Amino acid sequence: MASQQMVRPYPQFSELPLDPSHPPHSAWGLWGREDELGTLNHLTPVRVAAAAKEVKAGARFGLNWALEQMDYTGGFRETIKHEIFQPTENMNDDRITFNTQTRTQWDALRHWGFDDGRFYNGFTQKEIVENKSSGMGIQAWAKRGLVGRGVLIDFVSYAARNNIQYDPLDFYAVSLPIVKQIAKECSYDFQAGDIILLRTGFTTAFENTSLEMKKAVMARTPFKYPGMESTLEVLGWLWDTQIAAVAGDCPGFEAWPPTEHALQQVLLAGFGLPIGEMFALDELAAECEKQQRWTFMFTSEPLNVKGGVASPPNALAIM
Repeated sequence: MASQQMVRPYPQFSELPLDPSHPPHSAWGLWGREDELGTLNHLTPVRVAAAAKEVKAGARFGLNWALEQMDYTGGFRETIKHEIFQPTENMNDDRITFNTQTRTQWDALRHWGFDDGRFYNGFTQKEIVENKSSGMGIQAWAKRGLVGRGVLIDFVSYAARNNIQYDPLDFYAVSLPIVKQIAKECSYDFQAGDIILLRTGFTTAFENTSLEMKKAVMARTPFKYPGMESTLEVLGWLWDTQIAAVAGDCPGFEAWPPTEHALQQVLLAGFGLPIGEMFALDELAAECEKQQRWTFMFTSEPLNVKGGVASPPNALAIM
């Protein structure tokens, strides 16, 4: 699906929703009522071409956490099953079964809707349950992928420099002022069409901790992990800056549990903004530190699954 033309000038966050009958802060209809790309419409050919200029050293980094790393979920979601078998002598096939939510993934726009059962552009839970439409499925993003300028917000390194003590397996909210300070110290400005990656250290800490600690982490009620602070200011900043997509190395982009201004429903169902979770960012962060630049070309091609709710990103950062 190609990028859509806006049906009206781009509104400020304060102007949302565009229709009073729509949920709070939603931008339904901005790119047409049939649009399934949402903020990926910001990834215009001009911006993609500009992102290619970020490639200077030729360094490449896969951002998918290994499929088997989320090896304990407390039973909430199943872990990976991997079978190798011989269909004939000296020939091997394999069969992999996994829940797309228990590893690196993009959430498609049919993953999480508003409390009234409406998703981006008014698509409904009823339509998903009846399985009569593939609307808002991951296939809408697979044809051309997510390609643009990636920006790393390396909170792990910032916290170390500033003696900020936090547990990457527990709640910690990264505020918008801190994000802006990190950008200032790293000498970049956020631009329309950026794909933001937030590093907090969750995936690395989870991978390296004991099974007993994993059980303790997953048993918490509510589940807790670090991420972006959930405020109206953050929502407004993401919208007004025209960010194309957000991702992090935690089970969600926002710190959990959220405040009353939870980001996930508004981002997915209101803005149509993709959310990536449990990305592997350590090697990329080390290279960014080495080169002293935290922007790069980002590419991702989700699985082309009709009506898919989420997908491994198959993501690369190229510097």
